[in-house]
Amino acid sequence: MRSIGHLNQQDEAVFFSDYLSSKGIENELESHKDGSWTVWIFSEDQVAPAHELLERFRRDPEDLEFNRTSVQERLREQQKEEAATEQRQQVFTRKTLWPERRTTHLTLALIIVSCAVSFFSGLGENTASIRSLFISDGFFSSWAQAFPEVRQGQVWRLVTPIFIHFGFMHLLFNMMWLKDLGGMIEQRKGTLMLALLVLAIAVSSNSAQYVLKGSNFGGMSGVVYGLLGYAWMKGKFDPASGLKLHSSTVVMMIVWFLLGFTDLIGSVANIVHAGGLLVGVAWGYLSSPGRFRSLR
Repeated sequence: MRSIGHLNQQDEAVFFSDYLSSKGIENELESHKDGSWTVWIFSEDQVAPAHELLERFRRDPEDLEFNRTSVQERLREQQKEEAATEQRQQVFTRKTLWPERRTTHLTLALIIVSCAVSFFSGLGENTASIRSLFISDGFFSSWAQAFPEVRQGQVWRLVTPIFIHFGFMHLLFNMMWLKDLGGMIEQRKGTLMLALLVLAIAVSSNSAQYVLKGSNFGGMSGVVYGLLGYAWMKGKFDPASGLKLHSSTVVMMIVWFLLGFTDLIGSVANIVHAGGLLVGVAWGYLSSPGRFRSLR
């Protein structure tokens, strides 16, 4: 903040301060014991033009440029605009921090179906009871033989492996993450968006795992990683979406993802995880309006 000079009369100082404000020049007055007033300018870039205006005002306070009625009208318009802007920002903040609560029926349905399939299959031990949920009943040796059941019309097999879980901990952790990530996305983006995400992630990640590793896999992990990637990108490039993940959450999930490529946590469908994460990240990033601004 720098001083551009002083005025001897209070009414002149107050008017000139209002005049500067009407020009968008942020300023402040300081009174002195001798009755004079110092004019301070906040922005360094506005010091020179403000000083020039002060000199002009001193030379001719009655100049039409300093018409008091015009200045007051400009100030009123400026105050109205600022009030409207503040109101819009408050509405945006409320919608962002406390978005309208939506139901999470789809998230709940996915959890119920997963638990039901796990119950009837003995947590993956009795695969005969859920054979029709695997992407295929066997292996293939050529592209012409791939996806035989799907080619026959059993298209649900592209999705249903997400409901198969092998062991209680496998089911528990996936359902916990699905509740948090799926619930958050469904509340803020709606049931249809969550459904599209789950379908796209499931079909692409399941297909990739089948083509590269075979049909003996299952779990909601690919969908969970896809939802994580989507929410992660939305939080970074589209804050208005209301989707936000703590950095520690992202780090923990990425570390767990990388551990899957080691022998430390047993057999893991890494292709499903990678495919899901890739689809979620791509969708979240490409659908965010702020992606190009953030790269500048």
